[in-house]
Amino acid sequence: MLRKAKQWDLPILLIIFLFMVLSTLVIYSATFDTNYQGLHKNNLITYLVLFVPMLGLSLLDYRVIIRHLSYILYGIGILLLLIVMFKGMDINGSQRWLDLGAMAFQPSEIMKLFVILALANWLKARDGHPLRFFRDLLPLCALVGVPFLIVLKQPDLGTSVVFISILIGMLWIGNIRIKHIGMGILLMIAIGAGITALYFYNMEWFSKIVKPHQLDRIQTFLDPTADANNSWHVTNSIHAIAVGQLKGEGFLQGAMVQGGFIPYDYADSIFVVIGEEFGFIGASVLLLLYFVLIYRMIYLSNRTADLEGRYMIVGIISMFTLQIFENVAMHTGLMPLTGIALPFVSYGGSSLLTNMLAIGLVLSVKLHRN
Repeated sequence: MLRKAKQWDLPILLIIFLFMVLSTLVIYSATFDTNYQGLHKNNLITYLVLFVPMLGLSLLDYRVIIRHLSYILYGIGILLLLIVMFKGMDINGSQRWLDLGAMAFQPSEIMKLFVILALANWLKARDGHPLRFFRDLLPLCALVGVPFLIVLKQPDLGTSVVFISILIGMLWIGNIRIKHIGMGILLMIAIGAGITALYFYNMEWFSKIVKPHQLDRIQTFLDPTADANNSWHVTNSIHAIAVGQLKGEGFLQGAMVQGGFIPYDYADSIFVVIGEEFGFIGASVLLLLYFVLIYRMIYLSNRTADLEGRYMIVGIISMFTLQIFENVAMHTGLMPLTGIALPFVSYGGSSLLTNMLAIGLVLSVKLHRN
């Protein structure tokens, strides 16, 4: 075990440590002199505690987990999502959490990891051969479609889209046929065209697919001036990031953040804090850390002969990449506003748990690739 521990990937561990420091500092700034003051301490403690399961998981052979536990974990995840559907906590109109007494747990977060493991197990059985439509693609889409629909109903559009990103990334590396890619693109175009047609010709059916609050966010994205109340969050976020300019206003000096004009600035909107207080340079450093982390995971994937290890890492990369892009884009006016955490930086125990376990699995690939 000690021999394996010496093989831990130091660049990845260093990046996670830097994320811990950055996240704690920014959460401290976001919650300074508010009712949430002190959350940075909880964040630091959670990080330190989760280093243990992350490193412990890295010492386990990931192939044993994929081959013998992936479908069991997937079933447990679906069960937890169903429990949330009927007995979950309702916070701000969304039913996503289970009340565990001392904390609220969001099963949809850990479900992303369970889906990756299940897909890696299925794809490994093909041993790199082209995926078949009925015997592979449809079952794989069903594996992702079930949690996607359940999470979408919570409603949680941001997290549900991550499942689609994971599926696309893993199908691509899993050797999907070009003709099936074309069919998928045509299907997405048809669905988009159908929903658009319903918007103009049958609002009753359209409202059953797109919820009112989701429609408000789309309309706000297309025309922020149409409704000042609905666009308030996005407008303030863009303004705060713009105020930061090159070097930022300084730690604890962000007028928009410290003035309470950015909702959930310690959680989903934490990128705005970085943009205002540390400017373009601070935001660039953050994105550079993400780039190095993802590059390192790609490097480990390419040096791994075992297919299921490659598949799993690509699924984790797809999960991180979509979340990073979606979080940054929605606060800079490039995408409609959705609720999604910025990996390793936003405050949230369920999200951090999932991300740390994902890194543990990546480290396991390096330790056991030979």
